[in-house]
Amino acid sequence: MPGPDAGVPAAACEDVSVDYDTASGAVHALQNVDAAFGRSRLTVVAGPSGSGKSSLLRVVAGLQRAASGRVVVDGMDLTRLRGRRLRRVRRTAMGVVLQAPADNLLDYLRAEEQVALAARLRGADPGGARALLDAVGLADRARSYPAELSGGEQQRVAFAAAAIGRPALLLADEPTAELDGRAAADLVAALRRLVDEGATLVVTSHDPTVVAAADDVVTLRQGRVA
Repeated sequence: MPGPDAGVPAAACEDVSVDYDTASGAVHALQNVDAAFGRSRLTVVAGPSGSGKSSLLRVVAGLQRAASGRVVVDGMDLTRLRGRRLRRVRRTAMGVVLQAPADNLLDYLRAEEQVALAARLRGADPGGARALLDAVGLADRARSYPAELSGGEQQRVAFAAAAIGRPALLLADEPTAELDGRAAADLVAALRRLVDEGATLVVTSHDPTVVAAADDVVTLRQGRVA
């Protein structure tokens, strides 16, 4: 039987606009964007370079404040939060994976330790670290340090760390951008396994392999939903 939140998206943007001030004037990165991100689904935010993909991801992650509109994550209106309360929501309700694989990991921790540390920071049980590494196809690399892993393996460890404790939302900006074709395909397969286990992913990408694997696609062009 579906839970009470079954029909409620994990996150949503309502009439969101983002502006940047530059030497030549204001740049409208996002203009009146409406988007909903369903639970236990892989949503890809697609579009050409400069279309506003990263700005949208940063707004949803609470790293960029919208000039107007609302951003709701797991029922919480991020536009009303500041400082410590916003940081707490980011830590407990979200997992964020950066584009460069090495930027997501601590070089002195083994893979399993990376995931266990993320669990403790989120207030979750670190005992599920090995199971999550298995879910992303890295059970045999649990004792490896980042320097011993390929870029694709590092990204899969990062997603396992982001997913532990079942945050409401996992966010990643162009996670296959620095990977070769085989590593990108392995990462996409890992993302699908996480979604099958109940994770909600929002990923920016112009990689056709990632877009093809999506349950939903939000396409941006010049800061607007196409």
